[in-house]
Amino acid sequence: MSVELVFNALGEPIRRQLLETLSIQGPKTATELARSYPITRQGILKHLHVLQQAGLVSVRQHGRGKRYELSPEPLGEISHWAEAIGGRWEDRLQRLKGMMENGKETER
Repeated sequence: MSVELVFNALGEPIRRQLLETLSIQGPKTATELARSYPITRQGILKHLHVLQQAGLVSVRQHGRGKRYELSPEPLGEISHWAEAIGGRWEDRLQRLKGMMENGKETER
């Protein structure tokens, strides 16, 4: 899984909505998904392909059709990455706060 592919996939609002739908309603066909969105089935398939390439959606053969379902593992990896970045910034902000508070105490 490429982080760039995941971020690219998540950058489009319809793709985020598709992931939300799949997370709430479970596996769906492209036709079922297209009923809920203002784009064609072909448009939905293009978005699903991007999500699949990023590892966010998996496909299962279901009779003659395909069902798409959420694969949340890449989201967990992105979450860990974001937490690490956020943690470093939190540490910096706490140090800055300490410096500011110490500076104020010495000015008194």
